[in-house]
Amino acid sequence: MLRYRITVEYDGTPFVGWQRQANGLSVQGALEAAILKLTGAEASVRGAGRTDAGVHAYGQVAHFDLPRAVPTDTIRDGLNAHLRPHPIAVLDAAPAAADFDARFRAVARHYLYRVLDRRAPAVLDRMRVWHVTRPLDLAAMGEGARALIGRHDFSTFRAAECQAKSPVKTLDRLDVERVGDEVWFSASAPSFLHSQVRSMVGTLVKVGTGAWPASAVGNALAARDRTRCGPLAPPHGLYLMRVDYPPAAPAAPSPHRRRPAPAPTSGRGP
Repeated sequence: MLRYRITVEYDGTPFVGWQRQANGLSVQGALEAAILKLTGAEASVRGAGRTDAGVHAYGQVAHFDLPRAVPTDTIRDGLNAHLRPHPIAVLDAAPAAADFDARFRAVARHYLYRVLDRRAPAVLDRMRVWHVTRPLDLAAMGEGARALIGRHDFSTFRAAECQAKSPVKTLDRLDVERVGDEVWFSASAPSFLHSQVRSMVGTLVKVGTGAWPASAVGNALAARDRTRCGPLAPPHGLYLMRVDYPPAAPAAPSPHRRRPAPAPTSGRGP
């Protein structure tokens, strides 16, 4: 068997999430169906991040095995042809070492969450941002975010159905910046708990609207109690941007865009 690594971009709106499920179409399932059509082989596609329903990706990484060699350009172009009309694009394909694992070899995952804070509704970016009608206090949210940086017990920001063995995680980065009419939350960590990014963003937005003081974020973290968390931010504002690997393993290319592009109009994780 030969192992291949692919980098995948997708609009998560029509999917039940990354992971194959019985209740609807998943990104994983669509890719596996496309591989079968292209190669005639049944392959299990393993992703770096099991994004939830509605969550998007610019740089999801996955791997799968094939019984024979296939040119990587053929894999990329053939899968894209068979994926139509699903909003999924295979950006690149490459041979991978036999022991490469997209999930367990990853050393960092980078997420972006977009909030549109203006009175007018989101039209072109509908289902691409969380629309909040009140202006957000960037300084207060930045202060709250700093309390979450580092290694902590993130039980407060963990979904009840999370299957991680431990709630202790290391959050390397949680930046808050304004980009035009939007506020962007950029989070980086070796790994995240289920719904951790959306839980942190929902809590910080509560601070940004003035409903909570910035100090409430650290207090909520210290409580290690899910009931102390702010509201869960909706999935459609979240993007898996990039996954990093050690130098010996294939690495995903960084997205070339500064601003996420809107999806075409025709058209389980953090």
